[in-house]
Amino acid sequence: VIIITISKMVTISHIVKKVIAEQHFVEEALGNGIISVANLAEQIAPKIEKELGKKINLSAVVMALRRYSEEISNHRRKMKKFDYKGELIMKTNLCDLTFVKSPSLLAKLRTVHTLVNFERGDTLNIILGNNEVSIIINEKFMQKLVKFLSGEKILNREKDLVSLAIIFTADDFTHTPGVIFNAVRKLAWESINIYEIISTMTELTFILSKKDSMKAYDVLYGMVNK
Repeated sequence: VIIITISKMVTISHIVKKVIAEQHFVEEALGNGIISVANLAEQIAPKIEKELGKKINLSAVVMALRRYSEEISNHRRKMKKFDYKGELIMKTNLCDLTFVKSPSLLAKLRTVHTLVNFERGDTLNIILGNNEVSIIINEKFMQKLVKFLSGEKILNREKDLVSLAIIFTADDFTHTPGVIFNAVRKLAWESINIYEIISTMTELTFILSKKDSMKAYDVLYGMVNK
């Protein structure tokens, strides 16, 4: 009897983690201790019963949630802290064009920088994927870019975008787990969609819709000046 009970608890614990992991905001609230474990147990119990194929004791779910909550909290305490202090820069009137990656496109990209003037603050970001290439550029250069890459297949065009870049004072950004996640999480809480994420050694840039720009600025400004 004891062996069966332990096996059941382990199974419930495993499924609880799986269910909560699929709901990142719930996982966040659970780790911060700002959610009712009893209410959450009642909510997810049907999913657990469906996966197990039998009725379960609600107290077992509550116990599994409490253990998982402690596990999340302990994990966070062990994580390296990062100082988000830095400079926040916004650039407006941008567009994002996505092309099919091809040898001819890559050849043309060698001189695409001639379309802009970095000294005047123009924007040009190129993101190389396995099969696609995204180019973020000022809207005033969009038609010039399309003409420059004539013959290449365009998969998507997005206009009315902005870039929000954090220039970190700390130099350990690339070696600190969770830095990008925390920023993305805060933007997601405000239902802000992210079109592209660009990062270098000390810079983190988000490409967003113009309509979300001020809300996103407030969110990131709060992190930088915390």
